[in-house]
Parts: sequence; structure tokens; C-alpha cells
Amino acid sequence: MIPYRFWISLALCATVLTGPPALAETVQPALTAEVKAELPDARTLGTSRMRFFGINVYDAKLLAAALKRSDYTASAFALELLYMRSFDGPAIADRSIKEMRRVGSISPEKEKSWLETMRKSFPDVKSGDRITAFHKPGVGIQFFINGIAHTSIDDPEFSRFFFGIWLSPNTSEPKMRAELLAGASD
Repeated sequence: MIPYRFWISLALCATVLTGPPALAETVQPALTAEVKAELPDARTLGTSRMRFFGINVYDAKLLAAALKRSDYTASAFALELLYMRSFDGPAIADRSIKEMRRVGSISPEKEKSWLETMRKSFPDVKSGDRITAFHKPGVGIQFFINGIAHTSIDDPEFSRFFFGIWLSPNTSEPKMRAELLAGASD
């Protein structure tokens, strides 16, 4: 008679070698209408989940036709955030400016202007809300809230710093960056 420990070890080895069954059956979800309209050739480059002290905050998805890790601002792309918690817009803006400081130096005047713009532009979100932000090279950023065009900020530098929250090598979440950029080229 073979001990049960053998069967458990065999099952664990098989899972490690082949991956969990659910991963093998994962189907790429369809693109949202706004992504199809803005980036018709886009594909999902990577996904990640933001957690804070074990609490799920949002799922993130990076979409583009092609993107270089080393220069994420050179190409058009979209970042979708699907919220799992409720937050007020000004709190999102305050946290965003703190994270944008990690990307590079921002003058006090520009930081004040950007923070004011974000506080006016960022809506309160609740669980299930989806924000899609499009990077438009040389132009700026376009936000969609639950599939509806919301705000444009025509400032390429703002766009670089904002998306740097997730994509810059200086991000506070390097694991998330790696997962989002998994399908990007070098």
C-alpha cells in the first residue's frame, strides 16, 4: 500500500510542473468598447492586483498593440483599473501625487497644478467601477469612467508621471510593474 503522503507529493509535483489547472483554461477577456475604439489592435500585455495589507484594492490591466518597457511613453496604451473598494476622488488624487513624486522631480507649482486638476477630475469610485486611462504620446491622457469619456489632460509630462505610478522603474510596486509589463518588449 502506498502512503497518502506519496500521492500528495505527486499531486504537488504535477501542479508545480504543469501549473494549476485554472491557469491553463484562462480565456483572454474581450476588450472593452472604449479600448476597441481607441486602440483597435490592442492586446493585454499584463494584469496585476493591488493589495494593501492583504485587502484587495483594484485589478489593473495594461493594453497596447506594442510597448517597450524602457520607454513606455513612446506608444499609445491603456491602463484599466477595476476597483474592489470605494474611494473618494480627492483621496485618489492625493495618493496619486505622492506616487508621482517617485517618478521624478516635480516643481512645486506644477505639483500644485496637477493635484488641483486631479482633485477636480477624479470621481469618487465604488466597488465595481472601472477607470480606463489612455496614454496619447505627445498629447496627454484621456480618462473613461465605466466606459464613458470623462476627462482629458493635454499634458504629455503629466501623462508620463501619472502612468509612471505603475510603469516607472521607480514605482513603489515593482512586482505590479513587472506583471503589467510582462508582455512588453525590451
